[in-house]
Amino acid sequence: MALFSYTVKDASGGLQKGTGEADSEEILRKRFEEQGLQIVEVITLKSGKTKQRSFGKVKRGNLAVFCRQFSTMVDAGVSLVRCLDVLGRQTQDPKLKKILTDIGDRVEGGESLSRAMQRHPRTFDNLFLGLIRAGEIGGVLEESLQRLSHFLEKDVELRRKIKSALTYPVLVLIAALGIVTFLVAWVVPQFASLFKDIGVKEDDFPGPTKFLINLSKNFVNNWWIILISTVTIIVAWKLFVSTRFGRRVADRVKLKVPVFGKLHHKICMARFSRTMGTLLTSGVPILQAMETVAGTVGNSIMADAVLEARARIREGDRIGVPLEDSRMFPPMVVHMIGVGEESGSLDYMLQKIADFYESEVEATLASLTAALEPVMIVVLGFIVGFIVVAMFLPLIKVIETLSSNDSGS
Repeated sequence: MALFSYTVKDASGGLQKGTGEADSEEILRKRFEEQGLQIVEVITLKSGKTKQRSFGKVKRGNLAVFCRQFSTMVDAGVSLVRCLDVLGRQTQDPKLKKILTDIGDRVEGGESLSRAMQRHPRTFDNLFLGLIRAGEIGGVLEESLQRLSHFLEKDVELRRKIKSALTYPVLVLIAALGIVTFLVAWVVPQFASLFKDIGVKEDDFPGPTKFLINLSKNFVNNWWIILISTVTIIVAWKLFVSTRFGRRVADRVKLKVPVFGKLHHKICMARFSRTMGTLLTSGVPILQAMETVAGTVGNSIMADAVLEARARIREGDRIGVPLEDSRMFPPMVVHMIGVGEESGSLDYMLQKIADFYESEVEATLASLTAALEPVMIVVLGFIVGFIVVAMFLPLIKVIETLSSNDSGS
């Protein structure tokens, strides 16, 4: 990936300057041509990176509020510099405050809004920049900001539903691991010491008790090995998924794993439809929109399917055909996209698809949570019950032995 400095001319004759990354200069030029921009100059930069001030990543909820307020002020005729100044002073997020101050200074110095935002890639992604740039070119910045706020609000709502649905099962799992660890590391050794004091030999232990005491000894004596092994596995997995091959393997597993695979696929479909629909509604060309969507869909396998469809659309195919051939998009989605393309309402159809899949995700999460709760409680009860029974079996045997001795005497 190389870094380029470019100067392009838009439809109104205005010049835009900036820097961008691409695999080659030819790919960068084709990208601008697809956007309807006339290339004036492209220069390969020697340095590998542009100097960007980093203020951290802003929460999407705060960005949604910012876009909503920004669009209202722009629609009221307030200048961009004044808007950014007011919003920067009133926001409670210190990161967003610094970013807006920096953007305001750059806009006041002559930079375009999209160019100033591009200097903060951790906060403003390609989707954000694409909509802002489309709003600037079309003179409808307030509409682009409204669509952005609506998109971000929907995205935040979807993420909130996923987190809230998974919070209880995760808390139960953590509590279960804590209880089992406490029993194995502290309670079981206490019982083992008690058995030794009353003269019960290990050879006389029932099978479950013997298994549990050996497990406890190994855990207490080798806990540091278990901890190091766990950390090593986690680090190795993160390094593996940071590679393209590893990320593809992980994303393929996400789609194939029982129950959760279908949920992940529905979430990706909702993101694809909502993002694509928002971009097309804002006037972004379909090829540029699909390139942006590929980076936001949340799964590299589906992203490759989108990029493959993009390549075939450039060659003249209709959008529904390559999506159907990828087998990653359900027939209902392909059919609705085809109808939308034929009727000229593709953006509207994509928004309807997004609404459908977001409701599907919500229903799936509700049913999944309802099913997980009793299952986890039963599993936890079984584990604790096994430990209790295994520890009391030798005591029952001792009591029976004492009773038989007393009756014999």
